[in-house]
Amino acid sequence: MKFKFGTITALAAALGLSALIHAAPVHADSVHIAGDSTTYYTLSNHYGISVEEIMNANPQIPASNIYPGLKLTIPGTVQAKSVAAVEAPAASAVNTANLAALSVETATNTVQAWGKAFNYAKVLQVKATAYSSAASENGKWGAVDYFGNALKLGTIAVDPSVIPLGTKVLVTGYSHPGLPKQAFLATAADMGSAIKGNRIDIFIPGSQSFVADFGFQYVQLYIID
Repeated sequence: MKFKFGTITALAAALGLSALIHAAPVHADSVHIAGDSTTYYTLSNHYGISVEEIMNANPQIPASNIYPGLKLTIPGTVQAKSVAAVEAPAASAVNTANLAALSVETATNTVQAWGKAFNYAKVLQVKATAYSSAASENGKWGAVDYFGNALKLGTIAVDPSVIPLGTKVLVTGYSHPGLPKQAFLATAADMGSAIKGNRIDIFIPGSQSFVADFGFQYVQLYIID
């Protein structure tokens, strides 16, 4: 049924504009800002939708790379009032810099980032560049890794003679707004003709110009057991 503008205005005035806004569901995707303990499972429980639905709405964010301050898309219809209630504490946590410092225990070969601990086998310092999903950077196969999987946050290209494909690493010591703060967990899942020796190429979601700002940086890798 269609309503004329005057009818809608009268209805809003009768019900009270603020009440109408707060009661109405948001028929669009919403954003949730991750806290210290956010996982796809906790989001599923909170919003009452499946883990798979939330993961499909965030294809560039692996479960292992959810860190405080990260923005995640919550698909479907969510009450506007409940979104505000959920977002406020998380945003407050980010504003007070509630981010765990990177901590390394060489005696036990343990490194800790954003509250998660990882055992590492060795440490490598490598020269890093970054690449996007642009066709000009990915050749005839398109924006996929060596195994044919879509490029995502956590994909890095390596020289397999130095870092075997499939190796899990914690990448630290970089600076770029398109990457998690302090550290992120990555998988050696891609290769490149220019990536030889102690070199890696980090996939960063975003435009080619945005990614190009990474330039050349020396980063530290913790090879995860």
